[in-house]
Amino acid sequence: MRHGGDARVHAGDIRTPLRYLVDARLKQRSLVSLITSEKTIERLSLYRRILMRLRDDGETVVFSHQLAVPAGITPAQVRRDIMNLGCNGTPRSGYRIKELLTGITEVFDTPQSQRAILVGIGRLGLALLAHFSGRWRWLHIHAAFDSDPAKSSGVISGCHCYPVDQLAVVVREWNIGIGIITVPANAAQSVADQMCAAGVTGLLNFTSVRLNVPRSVFVENVDLTASFEKVAYFARRHEAAGVTG
Repeated sequence: MRHGGDARVHAGDIRTPLRYLVDARLKQRSLVSLITSEKTIERLSLYRRILMRLRDDGETVVFSHQLAVPAGITPAQVRRDIMNLGCNGTPRSGYRIKELLTGITEVFDTPQSQRAILVGIGRLGLALLAHFSGRWRWLHIHAAFDSDPAKSSGVISGCHCYPVDQLAVVVREWNIGIGIITVPANAAQSVADQMCAAGVTGLLNFTSVRLNVPRSVFVENVDLTASFEKVAYFARRHEAAGVTG
C-alpha cells in the first residue's frame, strides 16, 4: 500500500498472493470433485502425453480428432472431457495446447509433491525405480523396501532402500500416500495390510492377488501376466482367422 496521498481502494481491486493461492486451491478442488471416473482420469493422462508431443513438435493448436484417434475414442468424448476442464475452444477453431496442458495439470499435479513407496526390489521393482527416477517433480518414489538384507540398504536410482519392518515409520514420517507392490503373490496381502495400517490411501498392485483393503483405499491392479496371456491369445486367434489390415 502506498504511504501518503489517497490510499483508498476497494477490497475487490487487490488480489493478494494468499487470495491467488486460495482461488487456485478451490479451482483444483472443484476439478477433483467433478472428475470421479477412473476412465476419465486415464484419458486425461493420455491426452497430456499426446499434447506434450505435439507441443514439442512446435504445434500450438489441437483439434479433438487429433486426440481421439490415438486414444481410440470419439471426438465427441474428447470434447466432453475438455469441457469438464473448463478450457475454451471449438471444433472449428480447435483448442490451445498450452491451455489444455494447464487444465490437465491442475487435475493431476499438486502444490506439494506426492510421495510413493515401493515394496519388492526384484527385477520388476528395479525396473520401476529406474523408469520413474526423476520423471516428475510432483510425483516420485521416495523409498523402497525389501525383506532381503542385501537389497534393503543403500540407494537405487536415487531412491533410499530400507528393511520392510521400517515401512510404517517411513510412511508416517514422510506422509506417504501411495504404495507400489511388486512382491511375490504370497506376500502381497501382508504388504498391503502394512501399507494401509500405516496410512497409505492408494495402492498400485503388480501381483495377481486381488487385495482386501478398506473402502477408503484405492487399488489399481496391473497384472502383467494376464495381459501378456490375453495378447498372446488374441494374436493367435487373429493369425488363425487370417485377420489383416
